Amino acid sequence: MAFIKEFGCWLPEHIVTSEEAGSWVGSDAEWVRNVSGIDERRFAPESDTVAGLAARAGADCLRRAGMRAKDLGMVFVASGTSERAFPGPACTAARLLGAEGVPAVDVPMASAGSLFALALASRLAAQLGAILVIGAEKMSRVVLREPREKGVAILFGDGAGACLVTPDAGRSEIVDSILCSDGTHAEDLMLENGAPLKMNGRSVILHASRKIPAVIRAVLDRNKVPPAEVQTYLLHQANQNLLDRIASALGIASERFFSNIRRYGNTSSASMLIAACEWCRAEGFRPGAPVVFGAFGAGFHWGALLARGV
Repeated sequence: MAFIKEFGCWLPEHIVTSEEAGSWVGSDAEWVRNVSGIDERRFAPESDTVAGLAARAGADCLRRAGMRAKDLGMVFVASGTSERAFPGPACTAARLLGAEGVPAVDVPMASAGSLFALALASRLAAQLGAILVIGAEKMSRVVLREPREKGVAILFGDGAGACLVTPDAGRSEIVDSILCSDGTHAEDLMLENGAPLKMNGRSVILHASRKIPAVIRAVLDRNKVPPAEVQTYLLHQANQNLLDRIASALGIASERFFSNIRRYGNTSSASMLIAACEWCRAEGFRPGAPVVFGAFGAGFHWGALLARGV
């Protein structure tokens, strides 16, 4: 048994509007909004690192939970934009948090990384104690590389989100999760060292719009929860049009899918936890009500997690 105790997040102050982003690829803000639902995104200063972003979100989460970093059982950091091949950002983020000696594990997965880490944490918390899960991305470093592709450069932003998973008490109980991977289409979404992001947008949207509803239905069916009974769906904030497609496939009003993509763009593995943090502060878990987390990302990796408010 494991519980979600608290969320945290951190977002840079610098706002990049869709008018500015559109100008990079010869388009305007209206076009950007139509294809993505994004009005603005945040870019971190050049001096900021992924580990630094992760530590700020983690500190926010721990502060709200009233917990010391040195008392953690493990730290996970999910990111696809680390500055170096190794060591990854987890060990540095843990040191910045004051968690020296606590095992720190990198999950180098874009978009779906924080969901995979959250599911793993739910299985390990009973043995290790409280686990801090962080998703942190500095996508601006990737976006600004030349050549800037029209369907890629406008989508992404920087930020970090965090979640504290505990074995004994919290805002919600983690009930179940399903994780999936298939490398057949790995080259349809990939980032080689120092190169621009390569994305076959049509392939990604087609697979995501089918696989996410299917895995959500699978975890709900396994726990006998009808999609209409879910309080809120907290998904990776990839693209507003994709969120709307998933809602339609499940027969659920799009308003039940929390969305902050308009303000932050796609922050890859940070996005689901940033969304969860904002949703929890605005609304939060209702006792007994199910909440679904979900993500799809490069690999392809995808999955869904079911929690229930306590």
